[in-house]
Amino acid sequence: MKRIIQTEKAPLPIGPYSQGVIFGSGILITAGQIPLDPSTGKIVEGDIKVQTRRALDNLQAILEAGNSKLANVVKTTVYLKDMNEFPAMNEVYSEFFRDIAPARTTVEVSRLPKDAKIEIEAFALVP
Repeated sequence: MKRIIQTEKAPLPIGPYSQGVIFGSGILITAGQIPLDPSTGKIVEGDIKVQTRRALDNLQAILEAGNSKLANVVKTTVYLKDMNEFPAMNEVYSEFFRDIAPARTTVEVSRLPKDAKIEIEAFALVP
């Protein structure tokens, strides 16, 4: 039993996948979000801070479309093109997850879709 989540407030999928899926007793899993501007479909211009903020804004829009929120996120995975940018990414990430931070894995990867600097996915509870 699963429900597909889709919102125009986040970039529409660029392949055969869903923005998010709710299954079972209320777990929402998002697709990885890169820093695409939903209105243009293009990567936002700027450094890792700008790109992290856009990726997290996209993630938040999907969570809200699935009747969840950042406070309900229990696990994230962050894919970085350059681990040297971890401190700057972490600074912006901390703005979104202020109170109780979810579990997180961060890994450096050689390349991301559309040559983004970052991609973030999440698991969240849906009350």
